[in-house]
Amino acid sequence: MGDNSGVRRYILTANCPDRSGVVAAVTGFIAGHGGWVLEAAQHSDLSTQTFFLRIEIIAESLNLSRSEFEKQFGLVAEDLSMTWHLTDTSVRKKMILLASKEEHCVSDLLSRWRSGDLQVDIPLVIANHENLRSLVEFHGIEFLYLPMTEKSKGSAFAQIGARIDELSPDLVVLARFMQIMPANLCDRYAGKMLNIHHSFLPSFAGARPYHQAFDRGVKLIGATCHYVTAELDEGPIIEQDIQRIDHTDDVEELMRVGRDVERTVLARGVRWHLEDRVLINGIRTVVFS
Repeated sequence: MGDNSGVRRYILTANCPDRSGVVAAVTGFIAGHGGWVLEAAQHSDLSTQTFFLRIEIIAESLNLSRSEFEKQFGLVAEDLSMTWHLTDTSVRKKMILLASKEEHCVSDLLSRWRSGDLQVDIPLVIANHENLRSLVEFHGIEFLYLPMTEKSKGSAFAQIGARIDELSPDLVVLARFMQIMPANLCDRYAGKMLNIHHSFLPSFAGARPYHQAFDRGVKLIGATCHYVTAELDEGPIIEQDIQRIDHTDDVEELMRVGRDVERTVLARGVRWHLEDRVLINGIRTVVFS
């Protein structure tokens, strides 16, 4: 993946029923209007007969405005029965983080954001514990504390939904947010909400998973980043990774390795989503990484 961060680009993502001539129709339209393609990727899913496409175009190379591009390309897409989206990289995206007590994922994402590795605005972090307030406010970001007891949980989730609606982010990240999202919020932000968890599931569910894993003598520690759906931890998977351990590692070492894997896997998933590299394919994803 080249570094074209200083060049304003349009990123076109699309999917449609697979057939002959899709690439020719799309690239012919772009070339016909002077478009200079920086990057292109495609995938045909033979099991569903669905075609997926991602193209980066230098915005200034086109002889059309964005609105004219969308209007005229819409006719091409209609003929192909295509679902598509166009992103302008000059418009900075927004991301909201949800967290609980653990700081490793939040801290890593804020560090990447502060260094410019993640090109995104983070206007808000919401947490059901106060532990991360100083970390978040150090970065000049609003911290919203919403305690979640059995009585207050419904009200807290209503406030979370209201703030998300107010800020209209491109992505909501559950950065070790140890609460189950209500189905209505999962549905409302489908395809825009990511979660990270250890990859022991469905084994070692519930409390103290690393202690359970240690007792069982596992040899691999992993993490999974996926989109959030109403079915707990069943959303389309974006990224996974593992680290090998052995019999000399105690529970604390397993947890340290787990935190490291969670950081890197979540950061990849977040970046790929923000760069429009993840296309949902039913209960799976196509990732043009």
